[in-house]
Amino acid sequence: MIRIGPAGWSYDDWAGVVYPKPKPRGFDPLAFLAGYFDALELNTSFYGPISRRNAELWVKRTEFNRDFRFTAKLWKRFTHERDAVWTADDVRQTREGLDALHEAGKLGAVLMQFPWSFRNTEENRDWLDELVTTFSDWPLVLEVRHESWNVPDVFAELAERGVGFVNIDQPLFQDSLGPSARVTSSVGYVRVHGRNYRNWFRKTANARERYDYLYPAKELKPWAERTKEIAEHPRVGDVYVVTNNHVRGKGVANAMMLQTMLTGRKVHAPEALVREYRDTLGPYVLPPESAEPPGASPAR
Repeated sequence: MIRIGPAGWSYDDWAGVVYPKPKPRGFDPLAFLAGYFDALELNTSFYGPISRRNAELWVKRTEFNRDFRFTAKLWKRFTHERDAVWTADDVRQTREGLDALHEAGKLGAVLMQFPWSFRNTEENRDWLDELVTTFSDWPLVLEVRHESWNVPDVFAELAERGVGFVNIDQPLFQDSLGPSARVTSSVGYVRVHGRNYRNWFRKTANARERYDYLYPAKELKPWAERTKEIAEHPRVGDVYVVTNNHVRGKGVANAMMLQTMLTGRKVHAPEALVREYRDTLGPYVLPPESAEPPGASPAR
């Protein structure tokens, strides 16, 4: 099954663009998005471990969509803070919430996302090997951004360990990993980050500046084809497509466009989002008056 969705759901600049403004009493942004998508990637798990209680609440708030799954970025302690080996307590804290999602059958993948500076060296291969061993009972996928990882022995080792490879779209500079449709496990994964060349490697750029990009249809269509190729691979059971260009809901709009490209059917969309991105999104969504109440049932 192909599941598509944005990265995260808690952004201030989504008010009035993705979510209604003002929000009605009792409005639940997570349930709202689960009415449109079958997957969401957790961002908060990157910045710190999530609690079991929160994980269980998230499962309950999305249970009306039986196809819905979470994917989760692994805590940055394991991917970006590598000056010292992690501790048993780091592992325990990380497992608390993600194990709850896994036990509920709602954890589609755990994303080991490494930065561009993480090169294919012996030291980094050892770090990655230990990480896979530590969390081997989870459906792991690996995102690397440097071209040095694009070698056959890396893919062979990932396949042997049952770790999925994350196919990414990112601004391409020298030694940046390019687009692909690689499969190394039963989980296929695609992440599109946008193509904000101006700010991608600018040291003073913040996340908002780096991920502020709206894909036109011509740039998404090749990714729809790659996704189909991944889904058709005999090894693959589930494919996750995540749009990480989150600024002002651009990733939500692009995720909806990808849904239509992959199914051939127009989709329901929040009315505010259609107003914001009418020219880009309009050909891919149903008229607002035909939309079902968000959060009541999967609106696809």
